[in-house]
Amino acid sequence: MNSKKILLIDDEVDFLKLMGERIRLWGHTVLLAASGREGLDLIRAKEADIVILDYMMPDMDGIGVLKAIRKINKMIPVIMFTAHPDTESITKAEKLKVSSYVPKLSAFSDSHEALKSAIDMIARKLNR
Repeated sequence: MNSKKILLIDDEVDFLKLMGERIRLWGHTVLLAASGREGLDLIRAKEADIVILDYMMPDMDGIGVLKAIRKINKMIPVIMFTAHPDTESITKAEKLKVSSYVPKLSAFSDSHEALKSAIDMIARKLNR
């Protein structure tokens, strides 16, 4: 599989660093953004192939960031990553064409496999 540039947007800096390292180990280039606004700047600069976006952040929540992403780039794949999945947030994200919705359990959890699977699936589609 070809390496992709993955933008990881999360306000929890320790989690951001740990997940960034994990995704690098999977063979991808990682861009880190500690806020929605920082992530949007990187998307505007066309720096990423795939976005992994935390749902709960203080400056803008994940849905607000996802709405802004869709105004910039309607096609970029976005994986929503959240510690508090609920039907309402999933429905909102799906309406905004989120590619995948992955529970964020901890930096060392089984959610890594779900996230890796989502990244691999999207990367395969991008390589077609």
